[in-house]
Amino acid sequence: MTPTTTPTPLRIPAFSVAGIAVRTRNSEEMNPAVARLGGLWNRFFSQSWERKLPSRGDDGRIFGVYSGYESNEHGAFDVTAGVAVAEPELVQRTVPDAHHIDIEAGDYLVFSGEGDMPQMVIDTWGAIWAYFARNPQVQRRFGTDFEAYSGPDQVAIHIGIVGDASCCMQQSAATTEPPVHSRQLMQK
Repeated sequence: MTPTTTPTPLRIPAFSVAGIAVRTRNSEEMNPAVARLGGLWNRFFSQSWERKLPSRGDDGRIFGVYSGYESNEHGAFDVTAGVAVAEPELVQRTVPDAHHIDIEAGDYLVFSGEGDMPQMVIDTWGAIWAYFARNPQVQRRFGTDFEAYSGPDQVAIHIGIVGDASCCMQQSAATTEPPVHSRQLMQK
């Protein structure tokens, strides 16, 4: 299935995610010799992080959180693979090697993808970058962005924006260009 090219605006309350993290940059992720994200996800699942964290949420979703942006999509950033937790302090006390990040409350644009991993994520990020290229008036916040996985073949990528997300729908509704399906253009 093709990712959505017109995002859904959503106001998100603050919440916490705990798991494991790496620091990377998009240019490094394009080079398999130094890419870190595949190893992060392999470690997350092979060590059963989704089960070992106390106080985890009941919705069953797994998150990939982008935070600690050095500047923008060209600089370094942190990625946390984890689950929502109700009590981050409890996680820190009981699983000291866990990383925890607070998702910022605010307006997000949500892009959905469905299909086989990892191609669905690559295609959805391509659709995100095509959207922002066509809509330069919409500014990313570069605070926290996150992928929410509701199953092995479904992702909703939430991109934090400056201002009110509802304004973006009127401006982007007329856009019908197909999503970008190139790994070289995939940037987070």
